[in-house]
Amino acid sequence: MTWTSLPDAPGFPAEGYAPLADAVGRILGTRNDVLLVQGEAAVALEAVAASLGRPGMRALCVVTSMYGRWIAGWLRRAGATAVELVAAPGRPVEAAAVAVALASGRFDLVTIVHAESATGILNPLEEVVALARSHGALVVVDAVASVGGHALDVDAAGIDVAVIGPQKALGGQAGVSALSVSPAAWERVAPPGEAPSILSLGDLRSLWLGTGRGALPGTPSALEFHALAATLARVQAEGMPSLRARHRRAAAAARAGALALTGRAWVASAHASNLVTAAALPEGLDAARALAAAGPATALSAGAGPGGERLVRMNHTGARARLDVVLGDLAALGRALRAVGMETDVGRALAAAEAAADGCGEAIP
Repeated sequence: MTWTSLPDAPGFPAEGYAPLADAVGRILGTRNDVLLVQGEAAVALEAVAASLGRPGMRALCVVTSMYGRWIAGWLRRAGATAVELVAAPGRPVEAAAVAVALASGRFDLVTIVHAESATGILNPLEEVVALARSHGALVVVDAVASVGGHALDVDAAGIDVAVIGPQKALGGQAGVSALSVSPAAWERVAPPGEAPSILSLGDLRSLWLGTGRGALPGTPSALEFHALAATLARVQAEGMPSLRARHRRAAAAARAGALALTGRAWVASAHASNLVTAAALPEGLDAARALAAAGPATALSAGAGPGGERLVRMNHTGARARLDVVLGDLAALGRALRAVGMETDVGRALAAAEAAADGCGEAIP
């Protein structure tokens, strides 16, 4: 029998949870309450919808991938009316469209995904938050893919609820997520229920915040919290500015290289995510065919959701936010495009990527 020490991880100390929440608060730039949720970020997002949604509530849900649509569905399950503002397939939402939608009626809540790992786009978060606040609506932000790769200042922006996971730019595991809750959001959160629920922010408030932030309710997985503690310590050691810069440089290299390979950019740099770069394929070539030519050994993947079939994604998130990783992905994409008969100059693409990285300042490791 092969023995592994993973199941024998020591228990996580009850006094260790509050420092984790405080570290997340510093990453988010918030003094609002921070809750730790035992489960991947989709659980935390569903908990937010279940705790805020209710009959009579009207929510405007920006949909730029399946994630925004999931949030709308969870709100409807809680009894709210969720109006979906759907952007063009694979594209960011336009702030002007949000303004028109908000002017069409009363909305108590606006939800938006900051950066989309599905298609590599970045939504205009600050503009959307400002519009929502001007209409008196609470703002819920899915920042799972953006935190660590893009600037995110919850208090300065006026975000009421921000949900994050450590598995993207922070470079950790997906088993524990976190969220911040503003005083205004707490006023609309449903109270604790008859039996504790992982989907109840009210229960977490009473059973953890209300008891001095000691032991978490339920039976937490010690292994997951040790992993989160190690991840946050590593982020602190690198520093958030350096972490964001590393992702920004990797993204610049990937975008420049992809443009040199395909001759087209999927979105402008200002609307592109620093976590994932989507290479737009020529007309008549879909992602499935390109990936089949690339072979199973690459980390390339197709875009997800509407429009994703036209995109090949290069993931430069967390530990992959490195120039050598980007260059390897570009070389694999170039070989795949050649294999399906497209003329590409891989050397020129790699040179463009290196030049873009150099143009961002310090060298990427």
